[in-house]
Amino acid sequence: MLYELIAVVRPGSLAEVKEIVRTTGSLVLSSGGAIRSMANWGVSALPKRTRKHQSNYSEGHYFIMRYDASSAVQDNVRKTLGLDPRMIKFSSVKLGDGKLESISKYGSKIPWLERESR
Repeated sequence: MLYELIAVVRPGSLAEVKEIVRTTGSLVLSSGGAIRSMANWGVSALPKRTRKHQSNYSEGHYFIMRYDASSAVQDNVRKTLGLDPRMIKFSSVKLGDGKLESISKYGSKIPWLERESR
């Protein structure tokens, strides 16, 4: 199945973001999955102030990853990210129904609209 993971890491250190992406990627690859694309969206404001692990956050470092994996691997990724104290939020969705015709429309490029200049 093709999954898309959008995650928000606490802002501050790009090294933390890289480590989380590396950990997530290694979970997928070690279980026989394949990473289709990754994108670093950088630091951006959260939609609303969020409290996580006894800290308040108004912005976070966003990244997105698309990968093919089984549902067991998906559960493992969600559990690992949920236990990581550096994570603010994450969401993972299944794209398509697992058939090539339905997932081929997603491609490997991840669109992102440029923010308006203020």
